Amino acid sequence: MTTTLLETPVKGPTFRGVGARRRASDLTATVLVTVSVLVALVPLAWVLITVIAKGIPALTSATWFTNSLSGLSASAMGGGIYHALVGTLLQGLVCAVISIPIGIFVAIYLVEYGAGTRLGRITTFMVDILSGVPSIVAALFIYALWIATFGFPKSAFAVSLALVLLMVPVVVRSTEEMLRIVPQDLREASYALGVPKWKTIARIVIPTALPGIITGVMLALARVMGETAPLLILVGYAPFINFNLFGGEMGSLPGVMVAEMNNPTDAGTMRIWGAALTLILVIAILNIVAKVIGHYSQVRTK
Repeated sequence: MTTTLLETPVKGPTFRGVGARRRASDLTATVLVTVSVLVALVPLAWVLITVIAKGIPALTSATWFTNSLSGLSASAMGGGIYHALVGTLLQGLVCAVISIPIGIFVAIYLVEYGAGTRLGRITTFMVDILSGVPSIVAALFIYALWIATFGFPKSAFAVSLALVLLMVPVVVRSTEEMLRIVPQDLREASYALGVPKWKTIARIVIPTALPGIITGVMLALARVMGETAPLLILVGYAPFINFNLFGGEMGSLPGVMVAEMNNPTDAGTMRIWGAALTLILVIAILNIVAKVIGHYSQVRTK
């Protein structure tokens, strides 16, 4: 006698419920991220709209970019920001000339040579410490070393030295991250062809990471150009044009805002908002230029 056994199929795990949970989790995360971005954009848009609305009357003045504030009384309308714009660009240029090579070379050492070494760990620790140093501490250090110890006078160059202390760690960190993104296969392929390490770094690694490096450098420069503590401690504000980096007071965009804070007149308010909007435009132009340079400097493979 043959017995036919009807086997009941065993139900496997159903993924319908799992898929629904995953879709719900994905939707929740998307909503939270979108809301967070919108919340972060609200104060940014608010600040930009306020500065543009209150600073545009100054920028539309015919003398804003061509004249200085020399000889004008506190309540007199007119004048311009030419002296402060020149001072800000000169101080930023000197700071960039000193900071960029130092920051890039330190980052190259940390990524390509100093990984795992004692000197590399010490350097990383010091960069982390320097990243958190307030601008007023950097200014006091330069004052104690450059002015009090070496006897040099207060000058715009001393301000640039203080800005170097603030800019270098940002350049190091951004460049370091960009160099780590470069695939290790590119380095190994270059080594396999007999190319020395230094030439591999100069011809392969740096050109590949160059767009990100330029962006990081511009962000670091934008950060230091708005600092006020070094200006107040290391050089006085001048309402006239001064091209001498090693002597005399020099105007700057943050300096205009600080100097006009004690001016309750409509002219002082206009200059404060105008200087703020000018500084934003300068930083925006620098970032646009960096984006363009980074775009055209990308390594393209055919």
